[in-house]
Amino acid sequence: MKTIGFIGTGNMGGALAAAAYKSGLADRILLANRGRKKAEDLAAQVKGEVVDNQTVAKEAEYIFLGVKPQFLPEMFEGIKDILKNRKDRCIIVSMIAGTTIKSLKEMFFDLPAVRITPNIPTKTGDGFSFYTFSDDVTQEERDFFVKLMTPSGVLVESNDTYMSSASSLTGCGPAFAAMFLEAMADGAVACGVPRKDAYKYGAMMLEGTGRYLQKTGIHPGELKDSVCSPAGSTIQGVRTLEKEGFRASIIDAYIAVNNRFK
Repeated sequence: MKTIGFIGTGNMGGALAAAAYKSGLADRILLANRGRKKAEDLAAQVKGEVVDNQTVAKEAEYIFLGVKPQFLPEMFEGIKDILKNRKDRCIIVSMIAGTTIKSLKEMFFDLPAVRITPNIPTKTGDGFSFYTFSDDVTQEERDFFVKLMTPSGVLVESNDTYMSSASSLTGCGPAFAAMFLEAMADGAVACGVPRKDAYKYGAMMLEGTGRYLQKTGIHPGELKDSVCSPAGSTIQGVRTLEKEGFRASIIDAYIAVNNRFK
C-alpha cells in the first residue's frame, strides 16, 4: 500500500486516479489541480484528499503528472525544491504528451521515471495505454505500477521511440473514430434513421468490427473485401470514400499528429 499523488486531475489524470482507486493498492490518493472544484469532485469518487502540488511532491511515492505540456515549466518551478531535497524514494509518472523518459530524467533531477500514454476510453476502464520505465525503476516498482494501472484497460510495455509514434494511433484515434461515427450517423439520419439509434448502432458496429478483427486476426482489407459483393452497395460506398480521399486524409492526419512533438 502506497501514497499515490496526482498533479492535474483532468480527463487522463482523473481516469488514472480512478484506476489506482479500483486497484485497491493505494493507501492514500492525493489530488491537486489548478481548479479545486475538479479535484474535489474526483476526490468524492476515489476517496482522495484534495491538496496542493507541493503536498503531492512531498508525500507521494508515485507522482503522476497530468498537466498540459505548456503548464509543465510553471508546475515544475513550484515543486522542484521539494523534489530536489526529498530523502525518501519517489517515482515520477508522466502522462504529458511528448515528454520522453530522457526529458523527465533531465528535468526531475534524475529521479526514477515512468511514461504512460492513456486514451479517453481509460475513463471507463476500456483504455489502451503504452508505458515504459527508466532503467532505475526496480522490478518490484514496475510490478506494482502495472497492477495499480490494470483497472484502466489494456497496458502494453513499450519504449520511448515507439510510443511517440504508436500513441498517435491509440491516443488520437478515438477522436477520429468518433468523427467517423458522427459522419456515419449523419448519413443514416439523412436516410431516415433516428439520430439516437444511428449513434447507438454505429458505435456497436465499430466495437464489433474491432473485436472481429482481433479475434480472427485477418487483414482489414480482407474484411473489406468480404463485405464488398460484386455490383453490391458496399463497393459503391467504398468507391465514393476513395474518390473523396478517405484513406489519404486519415494517413495525413496521423502524420500531422506524429510530427507535432518532433
